[in-house]
Amino acid sequence: MKTWPSRAVSLLLLALALPVGCSEPPPPVRDPDTLATIRERGELVVLTLAGPTSLIENEDGPPSGYEVDLANAFAASLGVTARFEVAASLPDLFDALAAGDGHVAAAGLTLTPERSERLAFSPVYKSVTEQLVCRRGGVNPTRLERLPDADIVVLEGSSYEETLRAIGVTHTALRWRTRPGGSAMPLLEAVDDGQADCTIADSHLADFARRRHPELIVARNLTGEQPLAWAYDARIDGLGEALSAWFATAHADGLLEALDETWFGRFGDYDYVDVARFVRRVENRLPRYRRLFEAAADELPFEWELLAAQAYQESHWDPDAVSATGVRGLMMLTLSTAERVGIDDRTDPEQSIVGGAAYLDDLYERVPDSVTGPDRLWFALAAYNVGMGHMYDARRLAERLGRDKDSWDDLAEILPLLSDPAHYSTLRYGYARGHEPVRYVAKIREYRALLAAQDL
Repeated sequence: MKTWPSRAVSLLLLALALPVGCSEPPPPVRDPDTLATIRERGELVVLTLAGPTSLIENEDGPPSGYEVDLANAFAASLGVTARFEVAASLPDLFDALAAGDGHVAAAGLTLTPERSERLAFSPVYKSVTEQLVCRRGGVNPTRLERLPDADIVVLEGSSYEETLRAIGVTHTALRWRTRPGGSAMPLLEAVDDGQADCTIADSHLADFARRRHPELIVARNLTGEQPLAWAYDARIDGLGEALSAWFATAHADGLLEALDETWFGRFGDYDYVDVARFVRRVENRLPRYRRLFEAAADELPFEWELLAAQAYQESHWDPDAVSATGVRGLMMLTLSTAERVGIDDRTDPEQSIVGGAAYLDDLYERVPDSVTGPDRLWFALAAYNVGMGHMYDARRLAERLGRDKDSWDDLAEILPLLSDPAHYSTLRYGYARGHEPVRYVAKIREYRALLAAQDL
């Protein structure tokens, strides 16, 4: 079991469902801690699983992920830090919790009736749908009676087994295989490689996987919305009450919504053609320029994945790209912008990347100080696309309409109004195709997330 001491709330997604039982003898059980001893030690031990929707292992720093952010925030509310213990499989995770090796199990656990009988759970914090995921052009059992035709592999000990057992009551020919592990992602990759016809994954993981492996398709939903919750050691006096109170506050304060948006809200509607083209170009174009993006990012407060994602949105990584308005190169710079940032050849990949990154950094510094957090970056990216003047106009209009001028979510709704004469005629910089920067930012966020996940 891998261990990390954690820090403040970080960032990226959540794991899957969980186990049933084990044939091996149960491990020795430790005497339970109390909330007081947890606070005295300054440490909350969080059991979890590695995967793109829970914990992402980073070579050069602490782990990140949806469950990491959530656990860090809960630990901070207790005045302690979280230490993450990563189990190798779902059964291992539950065994560790039963043995007293952790205080909570935060791994996107589906709250099923079977589990509720033997485990204590926190309040529900998210809902997902269990989806049957298959390969485009292969076996595609869209109807339940076709399920026995498919070679189905699912995560051992997961709620997916419970779902299949329930379906098997009326479809008695249904069979499936299981594999151990902590995430359904390897099984999704196995389906993509043709090692199985189908697997089952939670909807947010399936959505993520299809953007890395565009030949995957969702054949059908197998359940309605399923609640996710943390399991916890019920022997720890006061822990259940602390979890209930904290999750209520996290919901009321918007933390759960914010984390959901950070990790799962960055993907728009699925576009097979766009995703397939992106994956191809990651393979055959990005390697030529990755070193240049990394070098530019080293000099500025941006990740290389962000700069690469922006360049893809601008030019599809084509250094000779040119628009009808005369912008050119990987970062599609105007002549005046190129002169401003000190480059003389917009079609030179290195100059274009350095110049585009410098221009984005300049815009970032010009964003009003009242715009903070990720919203500041989205504001700067939108200004790269539509111009800082129109962004200032959008802020004025947001204020006039009673919206939050410092919130990107609010500005994303206001910007399209800049093409409405009833509004743009009253603003300093006039007409703009305001829907374009909204889509521009959304696509960059999506491409950035996919690039950041390439090595998971």
